[in-house]
Amino acid sequence: MFDTLSDRLQSALGDLRGRGKLDEEQISRAMREIRLALLEADVNLAVVKQFVAQVRERALGQEVLKSLTPGQQLVKIVNEELTALMGAGASGLAFGRPPTVILLAGLQGSGKTTAAAKLALLLRKEGKKPSVIAADLQRPAAIDQLEQLGKQIQIPVYSEHDTKDPVAVVERGLDRARLDGQDVVIVDTAGRLHVDEELMDELVRVRNAAKPMNVLLVLDAMTGQEAVNVALAFQERIAFDGVLMTKLDGDARGGAALSVKHVTGRPIKFISVGEKVDQLEVFHPDRMASRILGMGDVLSLIERAEAAVEDDEKEEMERRMMKGEFTFDDFLKSYKMLRRMGPVQGILKMIPGLGKQLEGLDQVDEKQMSRVEAIILSMTPQERAVPHVIDGRRRMRIANGSGTSVQQVNQLLEARKQMAKMMKGMGKGKMPDLGQMMADGGAAAPQSAMSTRPGSAGRKKKKRSKARR
Repeated sequence: MFDTLSDRLQSALGDLRGRGKLDEEQISRAMREIRLALLEADVNLAVVKQFVAQVRERALGQEVLKSLTPGQQLVKIVNEELTALMGAGASGLAFGRPPTVILLAGLQGSGKTTAAAKLALLLRKEGKKPSVIAADLQRPAAIDQLEQLGKQIQIPVYSEHDTKDPVAVVERGLDRARLDGQDVVIVDTAGRLHVDEELMDELVRVRNAAKPMNVLLVLDAMTGQEAVNVALAFQERIAFDGVLMTKLDGDARGGAALSVKHVTGRPIKFISVGEKVDQLEVFHPDRMASRILGMGDVLSLIERAEAAVEDDEKEEMERRMMKGEFTFDDFLKSYKMLRRMGPVQGILKMIPGLGKQLEGLDQVDEKQMSRVEAIILSMTPQERAVPHVIDGRRRMRIANGSGTSVQQVNQLLEARKQMAKMMKGMGKGKMPDLGQMMADGGAAAPQSAMSTRPGSAGRKKKKRSKARR
């Protein structure tokens, strides 16, 4: 969602990074571009004014003008101020005598029900025993939705279909959680299409009954500055502790995420980065600031990789790869692990320095990745384990079985061979000769196997033959 803002900020700062000296005019020009970028991102006007003023004050100080690398120093200041704007450090939940109660509040359509299930799954991964109380009795499908999500992730959901009193549901749900030994209880409350007295009165009654240790306001990032107005309205009636922001995978401009902490004084604690139940993350302002400025996010990349593969599986794969024993079964496991980490384009942007290199490239097509998977699954177990047995006749069968061309099968076979060679070299302490791999065409093979459509090979040959004539 920060792509446009990221491009504008990087453009404003890009010309200054390598300069050996900065003057006031250059800094003022950069500040104007930053101000426009933030306003276009739907950041609150008061927030923009204060942010630009703080950056300008520091940029005109001695730490930049006297620095050996003033351009880089200015980027560092912008990074630090962006981090402070979003909340400095990560803010976790408070836990006390079990069961710890977490109350979710917000408007209808903000994603509270799904967020309740996502948060329960995240807490279970951290070793907690969570349960959820379905206290949204206003929306007819809310209870059914939460029950279905609970079955999907195998987390208990307390619900009652024949009552209209959310306070009674919460009280009985908490009694059940204590009996069952649950140490965390998440309460999903009702919302409205707008903030009104009836909604707030009900929330206050539910909060008084639940006595939550954490009150999280669920905000839809797609609503822009309106999300900040909603946060202020809720803050007046129920003192929430933090924000759970949803739909950050959408095309919102990012204004809500950059404004809410400054305006309300409450940090963003969690962000939803996709529709799947496991796509909820702890919010780290410093990491988000680095990603906005194109510096990557190595820590989040490592955490996603660790979550995507089991320890024993990881050790076995490392051992085999270091020996050069990279079969198509290993290839398939690697692909599945990569896909569990999230959208490939988003993963690549977490690698420092790679964001700018991706500009102008087409989005990585998930269907094309599925085509590679189809080729491997069309092989027999023997062919996947011992790729050397795949001759011309087998290649034709694999291509027909996967709906691809023989050329695509050949490219994938070559890609596996090059990867096995590279892994074996790394196992012996040798860095791969990437220049030679590019010259051999091996490094391009995986992408070619994904992106070449059936029939394109013939067209390429015709073009080459015409060029020779």
